[in-house]
Amino acid sequence: MPVEAAKPETARLFAALDIPDDVRDRVAAWGERELTDAALRPVSAAKLHMTLCFLGQIDSSRVSEAAACVRGLAPVPIRIQLARTPVGKPPDAPQVWALEADAPGAHDLQAELTGALRVAGISEPDTRPFWAHLTVAHTRTEGGRGGRPHGVEKAPSDLPTELLQPFDAVRVSLYRSELRSDGSKYVSLANLNLPPSA
Repeated sequence: MPVEAAKPETARLFAALDIPDDVRDRVAAWGERELTDAALRPVSAAKLHMTLCFLGQIDSSRVSEAAACVRGLAPVPIRIQLARTPVGKPPDAPQVWALEADAPGAHDLQAELTGALRVAGISEPDTRPFWAHLTVAHTRTEGGRGGRPHGVEKAPSDLPTELLQPFDAVRVSLYRSELRSDGSKYVSLANLNLPPSA
């Protein structure tokens, strides 16, 4: 009887912009007040970030190459300004609630990173346009993962003025997402510190 070849170990990876701790804490504090509808699962302060790209499940042997792509980026300032009003996506039956952001530099950095990953043969290009945002909550679904999202009766209100002030991203990080029964755990594998804007 032939022996089946062992399946290669894989890692579920994504790259993101990390935001300052004080901004994360203030967004999380706003969320504690506003993301109170029973259908919502708020994102904890530690998991607030701006996703640049998902690499998906890649062979674990190629993680170091993905890390090199992150460390090889040009370290440029990335200025971010959050929009006042949270949005649900998709609008007719939101699965996520997010704070959209004006971050022109993030678009350029995302294009540079996805280009490097594509050249390295690690990730296929995403055909969807880059969406600069912070996910602040997920909508609970009927019957678990993949089910229809519950209706949200109390949508979150606008951000306070203090959170509308521009701020700088602090680093680009490559994360491994580990799916667990109590939610995902993000483990930082590589990062590139970014300079502040002038």
